[in-house]
Amino acid sequence: MAKGIPPVSLLAIPLDASSSAPLFRQLYDGLRGSILAGSLKPGGRLPASRTLAVDLGVSRNTVTTAYDQLLAEGYLEGKVGAGTYVTRTLPEDALLVRRGKAGGGDLGGQPGRLSRRGALLATTPAWVVRGTADPKPFRPGVPAMDTLPLDDWAALSARRWRRSTGNVLGYGEPAGYRPLREAIAAHLGTARGVVCEAGQVVIVAGTQQAIDLATRLLLDPGDPAWIEDPGFVGARGAVVGAGARPVPVPVDGEGMIVSAGVARCPEARLAYVTPSHQYPLGVAMTLARRLELLCWAHRAGAWILEDDYDSEFRYIGRPLASLQGLDRQGRVVYMGTFSKVLFPALRLSYLVAPPALVDAFVSALALAGGPPPLHTQAVLADFFAEGHFHRHIRRMRSLYAERQETLVCAAKAELCGLLDVVPSETGLQVMGWLADGIDDRAASRWAEAAGVVAPPLSSYTLEPMSRQGLLLGYAAHSTRQIREGVRRLAAALHRGVNSV
Repeated sequence: MAKGIPPVSLLAIPLDASSSAPLFRQLYDGLRGSILAGSLKPGGRLPASRTLAVDLGVSRNTVTTAYDQLLAEGYLEGKVGAGTYVTRTLPEDALLVRRGKAGGGDLGGQPGRLSRRGALLATTPAWVVRGTADPKPFRPGVPAMDTLPLDDWAALSARRWRRSTGNVLGYGEPAGYRPLREAIAAHLGTARGVVCEAGQVVIVAGTQQAIDLATRLLLDPGDPAWIEDPGFVGARGAVVGAGARPVPVPVDGEGMIVSAGVARCPEARLAYVTPSHQYPLGVAMTLARRLELLCWAHRAGAWILEDDYDSEFRYIGRPLASLQGLDRQGRVVYMGTFSKVLFPALRLSYLVAPPALVDAFVSALALAGGPPPLHTQAVLADFFAEGHFHRHIRRMRSLYAERQETLVCAAKAELCGLLDVVPSETGLQVMGWLADGIDDRAASRWAEAAGVVAPPLSSYTLEPMSRQGLLLGYAAHSTRQIREGVRRLAAALHRGVNSV
């Protein structure tokens, strides 16, 4: 594609700052609609993100988010430094929409038509990095699978199959396998300060299912819900999927800024937080903020979703006590997962519901397909009962501390002046802050071209941040792989910066 093609004008796309829809979503809809209508021709060059941001009076992050979504869906194409263009071969769904309009307008009852909420849900980001069988450095959120006690797991699984009776071959209890729920309740009480009984524990197929159930149970369409910004995009997607309205609340060194949430939307019906290890920034919510959040929830009659996704891996001192343990009003739904503790394919997580909500969650879970396979739950219960779980946690804490130290030291040696990697006391990933003037989305693309996964911080945000950075996972990689990954990342950033 020739650089000499003048960019098309996009000033006619209407943006309404007072709308409940985020600006990036309005821009995405306007661009996609223009492409489908044919007013943006195949091969037409779009303005640079910086130029369009100035023309429309919005942040550059708003424009890049809309562009990136259209690039991912195949409506746009382009490379860094070469411009962004309308693709010459539209996705099949775009062709179907265009044919429908050419034939007389509305698609009506044609196959494939989505509801309004379905269309919104289908285009709402649910992840930043898609899963792969062999994750590259430095994909965040992936535990070490090279050191799993697979022989112990296999032996327990085989024993369960040999001794299979009706109690593990049927549907089981609607809230999950009772011995596993008892083991989880005991573990949470001692390790996380969670105040609960086994009857409050509900076994689900992954944290995303827990968040989805909670948002659909606790939010009506149109209800506002606080989400951390930056924050977990899956939570944002669940709020959208429930037909509710995400309200971004900024995060600082003490966690979610509750006063900012109150100023923006005091009547929010729910707040999603990661207080023990904020995702992706890695900060821990202070006690003062936790109490402030609980006071707001009690005053507003709102609910709090506490996602405690990886706090078992705290390297300094004991794990922080849960927010749920401070709750005296029954406003907190606590969630945890074994995908980070053991392995993602387990697809086994849990939530701890306030007593008044237990029956509602169990009913909703039944309609969503019920708990994970009973045999898997039983094996995990045995894994707890025979001491394997806690031994594995202790080993992984030591291993992950070593791997994080390797990453931080290698980054100081190789990335000085480009990326400042900040150590964390908890978890499977760390933040790397880019030097001023380096765009994190461009840096992430440079890294990807060098075989390194380093998601940009801006992919987790709805509003622009004063600093830009990359999220780096270390848990799944050996010290040799980490050092080699840092060398490739450093070379990619040097090349990218020098080419701008």
